[in-house]
Amino acid sequence: QVQLVESGGGVVQAGDSLRLSCAAAGRTSSPYAMAWFRQAPGKEREFVARVTWGGSTYYADSVEDRFTISRDNAKNTVYLQMNSLKPEDTAVYYCAASRRVSAVVADFPYWGQGTQVTVSS
Repeated sequence: QVQLVESGGGVVQAGDSLRLSCAAAGRTSSPYAMAWFRQAPGKEREFVARVTWGGSTYYADSVEDRFTISRDNAKNTVYLQMNSLKPEDTAVYYCAASRRVSAVVADFPYWGQGTQVTVSS
């Protein structure tokens, strides 16, 4: 079992930056891929970014060049640096873990509780 706790959400203006953190606890010695997803009101949860145990990254087209995912395996923490935020980035952001390298919601068995990010225009 892996427990995930996100932090760092908040209310910002368009163009601002924000950094989300996700702390993992439990069986963190296993090589899990970590990812961020987001869900806006009335929409399905969507993939944002992924980082493998070895540090390889992959991004959704909508955030590439603005967001950066990284991880510190020694601290069992994954980060999402979000720059040039737009109102359409407003959503609840979720951290997720999986033994599979995937961008599909169903492939991730472990989820955090989510953190709200609101970007005003």
